Amino acid sequence: MKNISIIAIALLMLIGSIFTGCESMKNANNTQKGAGIGAVSGALIGGILGNNLGKGGKGALGAVLGGAVGGVVGGVIGNKMDKQAREIDAVLPGAEVVRVGEGIKLVLNENAVRFDTNKSTLTATAKANLDKLIPVFQEYPDTNITIYGYTDSTGSAEYNLKLSGERAASVRNYLVKKGLVSSRFSETGLGIADPIATNDTAEGRSQNRRVEFAITANEKMIQDAKSEVKN
Repeated sequence: MKNISIIAIALLMLIGSIFTGCESMKNANNTQKGAGIGAVSGALIGGILGNNLGKGGKGALGAVLGGAVGGVVGGVIGNKMDKQAREIDAVLPGAEVVRVGEGIKLVLNENAVRFDTNKSTLTATAKANLDKLIPVFQEYPDTNITIYGYTDSTGSAEYNLKLSGERAASVRNYLVKKGLVSSRFSETGLGIADPIATNDTAEGRSQNRRVEFAITANEKMIQDAKSEVKN
């Protein structure tokens, strides 16, 4: 899983110790203590990753940061997302799993989800890797998942936008066909936007041909978190 800098860890430890020492935290239950620290650390991590990875724009990072609930409730949600992120990382170590704020940004590059040139049909390798994610998504049903398709800059922007949308739809359709609830998913193609590497080299173009997931809390998870905090 993507590492957080040593400076960030030190700051989180400092904030955690401050919260733990507060009189209000002494009187709180364990859930509220953990959620309170999680809320602050989640916000800090979100800020750090937001600065390091860009503002997120229309893509997965922007969706995760934009869907934040905040406060103690957000800390409870963040704790639940921590567990899911670890499981995703365990079943698909080749993916990039970024825990940010109250959600997860999951990047599946060509090593995980590969398409043939100018095609939107999933390859056997892509299906096998998506199959590894399905049990995790089933274990954590109270999330919304937005799928973003990207391409490199080869070809026209208009063509790539269409192709990226078709590829994102192929991923969604496959996961739904395998039994996941369709209402959890949405998809969009972003074409050549937001490259994560240079398009001047074959290696860079390969990195840009990717699929990203934004995994955020649905309404049920939010309401459950609010109830947990009250109790």
